[in-house]
Amino acid sequence: MTIKTLLTTLALAVLPTLGLAAGCGHSASDQQAMSCAEGTIWDQTTGTCVPQTTS
Repeated sequence: MTIKTLLTTLALAVLPTLGLAAGCGHSASDQQAMSCAEGTIWDQTTGTCVPQTTS
């Protein structure tokens, strides 16, 4: 095998692995609730639905 073939094979083997290691960029903190139950609202700080308080 030539050096060129070896380098090409190595690149094709390693690049997909590096892509998987980078991840897709989503984490639990990025997710938001689609909707909260009646009587609750979304709290950005805690990332959960909390009871809605009225004054």
